Amino acid sequence: MTASSLSNGRVDPNLQGKFLIKVPKRDSTLTNDSQYPIPKGRIKDHDHRILIFVGSVLFATSVSVNFLLIGALTWGFFFVYRKKLKNISTKENFVESNLRYFTYQELFQATDGFKEEVGRGSFGIVYKGVMSNDAPIAVKKLASGMQNKEREFRTEVDVIGQTSHKNLVRLLGFCDERQERLLVYEFLSNGTLSSLLFSGESKPSWIQRCQIASGIARGLLYLHEECTTQIIHCDIKPQNILLDDYYNARISDFGLAKLLKMSQSHTQTNIRGTRGYIAPEWFRNLPISVKVDVYSYGVLLLEIICCRSCFKTEVSRESEGGLLTDWAYDCFMHGRLDALVEGDTEGLSNRVKLKNLVMITLWCIQEDPSLRPTMKKVTQMLEGAVEVPVPPCPFPLNSSTSSFLHPN
Repeated sequence: MTASSLSNGRVDPNLQGKFLIKVPKRDSTLTNDSQYPIPKGRIKDHDHRILIFVGSVLFATSVSVNFLLIGALTWGFFFVYRKKLKNISTKENFVESNLRYFTYQELFQATDGFKEEVGRGSFGIVYKGVMSNDAPIAVKKLASGMQNKEREFRTEVDVIGQTSHKNLVRLLGFCDERQERLLVYEFLSNGTLSSLLFSGESKPSWIQRCQIASGIARGLLYLHEECTTQIIHCDIKPQNILLDDYYNARISDFGLAKLLKMSQSHTQTNIRGTRGYIAPEWFRNLPISVKVDVYSYGVLLLEIICCRSCFKTEVSRESEGGLLTDWAYDCFMHGRLDALVEGDTEGLSNRVKLKNLVMITLWCIQEDPSLRPTMKKVTQMLEGAVEVPVPPCPFPLNSSTSSFLHPN
């Protein structure tokens, strides 16, 4: 080797001699006896593939487990959320009605465990309660027959929540939790009209009774003609008329019977109401209309005039065991109106008013519904805006329903 063959280094050409070049010994670890040594890249690719395979298996296993866990959690969440969504949607549906949603626990505490019962009827039991602000409430716990009718309940509450009239009991809120369905009303301190008319030793004043009769008529007129959705009460009776602090009449339990829309003025349905106040068409396969409430109002008006219940077996000494409606018609035909009020000097002081009220009653209880006036016409007659004509006999001969309509 010559110095000129060196690519690097410096050599003095005047020097004569030999030089040594140190060459590093080949790394034995890199030697391979094989004729085809394995490239370094191949080793890395092989290891990489192994890692990918192992990682894929672990990833697939992990994803499967995760999917199972996520699926289980999703199913559980959906199950709980669906139940909550039902109550949430219920609350939202009634926002426009300004009704409050109560939990069952709230009403349980407010009524002290539903301790004080203040009334009961075909739709359920009413309990007195007190809210946290000391405001009294009446909580109607619907009967078991209504518990499973979720759609009907929501429809009724929605309709009731849209009503607003001074002669209707105001609905404050509701509870729709699991199988428990309750309605929360304002509490009226003076109880029912039934207690006022039939339980006291003395009669309410004539003026007061006339005002109550007019208030009930206006409330029914509102339900029949002025609501967005027409409501047929189907159970007008003294027990469903409540009295506020000033003895103004308030109709309760409206909307809990058959509800009719304005486009459905006639329908066939099961008999609803209370014996003694039920209109004849319920038994004669006739269309049911607002006239069934007019009939019930006629019976109620007669009870207000006489301060006697239609269930009472003795309506007079001269007519022992007679029916209240039959007896009233006989008194009217024979000019003995004083017998209806039993010497009530205040009522007898205005015989024209008394006679008009009795004639309105007889028009309302006509067994032919087409002869009955509407509640609008009734209110006009009560106010003296329309003359009251002489009514025909309301009872056809040999009535097959007389014994049921007017119990002994």
